[in-house]
Amino acid sequence: MNVIDTRNLTKKYKEVTAVDDLTLQIKEGEIFGLLGPNGAGKTTTLLMLTTLRKPTSGTATINNFDIVRQPDKVRKSIGIVFQDPSSDEVLTGYENLKLHRWLYGMPGDLAERRIKEVLELVDLTKRKNDLVKKYSGGMRRRLEIARGLMHHPKVLFLDEPTLGLDPQARGHIWGYIKKLAQEEKITIVITTHYMDEADNLCGRLAIIDEGKIIVSGSPGELKKKFGGDIVRLKAKNLNIGALKKLNYVNKVEKRDDEVSLTVKDTNEHLQEILMLAGKVESVEVHSPTLDDVFIHYTGRTIREGAPEGGWAQKAMAFKTKR
Repeated sequence: MNVIDTRNLTKKYKEVTAVDDLTLQIKEGEIFGLLGPNGAGKTTTLLMLTTLRKPTSGTATINNFDIVRQPDKVRKSIGIVFQDPSSDEVLTGYENLKLHRWLYGMPGDLAERRIKEVLELVDLTKRKNDLVKKYSGGMRRRLEIARGLMHHPKVLFLDEPTLGLDPQARGHIWGYIKKLAQEEKITIVITTHYMDEADNLCGRLAIIDEGKIIVSGSPGELKKKFGGDIVRLKAKNLNIGALKKLNYVNKVEKRDDEVSLTVKDTNEHLQEILMLAGKVESVEVHSPTLDDVFIHYTGRTIREGAPEGGWAQKAMAFKTKR
């Protein structure tokens, strides 16, 4: 069953088309990644799906509720963890969750039971009475995940959930995200600038650029499309013409004094490539990564520029619409 279904979803700001004819289906219990360079349309897409922006045209449903005609039902069906911290530092973890219960009008007994459940899920039971300002970055992010789960949402939107966390904390967050999808059957939509995160977490992902989805599929499928290993050469006076004629070289891309080749059966052909390339200063060989996929389709790395922000500022607008 598709929990998220968008059809020709479009958002225009005067002469700028931020999201262009986006059609996308995401299934129940799926962890889906939305990747793209800054300004690609990711944030605008999420703002529409969470009812914070109305589309210019097209439609979308969340949990079978229309984002324009049934916004209140959509909001009850979703949880959000913002990129920027949005929990109250002068309250305890427990008090933050209790405040969220009031925003959703949850009955007292149900809320207390749910607070206990989500605190256990993110391993914060022992710290529930500590002020949030005493939490580490990872603990605070876990609390915000717990808060987003309080009302049993069908869909959880995670905007850069591990941004700024150390590797150990990131690994813990990954574990909680996988647990949510597997045990609670929650559909999770994640935006991230970490390619290893997308590779480890997402069953499927889509790369969006200039408002359009340019490719989608599982991480494995996208990497297989390369049809070989990536060979990067740095050399002066590279013989590009000779390399392009090799029938086992699928693609040649040049950037400054470096060339990137997509090569079939690299072990058999690497020596010939080095002989033809010219005076090689360095060589690197690796299997395709999501970074390679991203650069191939967008022409740039995902980290060129700072991550998009602004979600924390939308939090109060989101809450006041309840």
